[in-house]
Amino acid sequence: MIRTIISRNFEMLMGLIGSVIGIFSGSFLIFLASVGKAHTPFLGLVAILASILGLASTYYVRKNPEMAGIGFVVATMFVIVGSDYINVLSAIFLLIAGISALFRK
Repeated sequence: MIRTIISRNFEMLMGLIGSVIGIFSGSFLIFLASVGKAHTPFLGLVAILASILGLASTYYVRKNPEMAGIGFVVATMFVIVGSDYINVLSAIFLLIAGISALFRK
């Protein structure tokens, strides 16, 4: 039985970019809440925690791509919930990484 090795660099790159953007934009939401321009800093905290889940999924994408893909999709859902239309770019990158990790064979 021949087993082919698939490079998961694309998923890692998309997950890393999405997670870093999510952490910065979540921090920006917390900053806006401290200035008084945003509703609550809790949304920024949710976005940051979801981005950390995206970073963890980036680490596991080579070991277990299915679980990493599920982690990316869950992180995408929480980033969208925690965003105030600022985190949309991060959610797009995480969703692309999740779909690619789940369906690429």
